[in-house]
Amino acid sequence: MGVSMATAGRWLERWERQQQRYAVDREERFTVIADVVEHVTARRVRPLLLDLGCGPGSLAARLAGRLPRAEIVAVDMDPVLLELGRTHHPDAARYVDAVIGDDGWTDALGLDRPLDAAVSTTALHYLSEPTLLRTYRRLAGLLRPGGALVNGDHFPQPGPPLSELTASVGRRRAERSRTHAHEDWESWWADAAQDPELADLFAQRERRRAAQGSGAGDDLTATRHAELLREAGFRHVTSVWQFGDSRVLVAVKA
Repeated sequence: MGVSMATAGRWLERWERQQQRYAVDREERFTVIADVVEHVTARRVRPLLLDLGCGPGSLAARLAGRLPRAEIVAVDMDPVLLELGRTHHPDAARYVDAVIGDDGWTDALGLDRPLDAAVSTTALHYLSEPTLLRTYRRLAGLLRPGGALVNGDHFPQPGPPLSELTASVGRRRAERSRTHAHEDWESWWADAAQDPELADLFAQRERRRAAQGSGAGDDLTATRHAELLREAGFRHVTSVWQFGDSRVLVAVKA
């Protein structure tokens, strides 16, 4: 079921382009997340990081470049994206196939010591509120004191006037910085599904999606995320970056 380096590189290049359409100031968001991780791991000789919903390893690769001594465990449930990451960014992380929030999902991570930081970007919003709370509690148990959970995502404001305003500001910013207008999420998946090298992976993906169900998450505000994080055991929660409804939310374990 292996994928060639050339094929992985081609689809990763297109992945990066289509992601620019949706993640406002994506590179700056990645940089801010790395800034936070570097700060909380400054005194760690070999920090242990967990990338939640890693996709094809975009964030893990950037963290590995910034923190070359870090050990990164990257987890996702999508066999297509995981295989692209393993092929194109093989040295960035140890990739784990697991469904975040499922019973026993952290056992699959193979962690042998407490985490120094857990990171995510545009992934945790797929979780329902009860699953998100369970996940936050589990992560609080895995992190060392002083460790941090860093989540970059779109967090809507409460109520239509503010949510529409922040979404519009972010959308206009993304439009101004967009350089590849014809690449989008739907066309990427549709085109990748036609690649013979990815056929077996897509068949596996469809079987999993059918077994998993819709998996629709809750559209939670940053305030609600902060409440859930405190309920899960994180005493200190704050936003460290925002543009429109895109934020980097940080929770530090006391």
